[in-house]
Amino acid sequence: MNQKSYLTTDLCDAHSDEISIVEPVFNDYGGIKQFHGRIVTVKVFEDNVLVKKTLSEKVDGDVLVVDGGASLRCALLGDMLAGMAEENGWAGIIINGCIRDSVEIGRINVGVKALNTHPLKSIKRGEGQLQLALRFAGATFNPGDYVYADEDGIIVSSKRL
Repeated sequence: MNQKSYLTTDLCDAHSDEISIVEPVFNDYGGIKQFHGRIVTVKVFEDNVLVKKTLSEKVDGDVLVVDGGASLRCALLGDMLAGMAEENGWAGIIINGCIRDSVEIGRINVGVKALNTHPLKSIKRGEGQLQLALRFAGATFNPGDYVYADEDGIIVSSKRL
């Protein structure tokens, strides 16, 4: 996976009328701080079975966007799943929820943004939905659209910038 560097500030300046800017509620945890790619979506609540299933798929630089309902009661991603994401070609993961194993995730070459950390693992029922439009943090994440993330924020575009 070869990621060209894009700065969200420059993209905002050049494409302000074509993008959505995600509210600045996410923290950086992954070993890569700048990442972008085509959006794949998962909607779950305190259950990461579909997150694992999706990250087990081989991709070419896609970004998994997970709407975890902003739950701060358990983690939806840990170091094992982040490592799986790196092995399978994911550029990054954005989680509207928590992660765990943050120190280890910081050593993995995948971008990870989440609301916070939590030591408790999620439940394992396999409930949730795949590939639907997600709305959180003031933006809509449509499957197949593009997301760009770095230290300054996250932006979403319906086309590759």
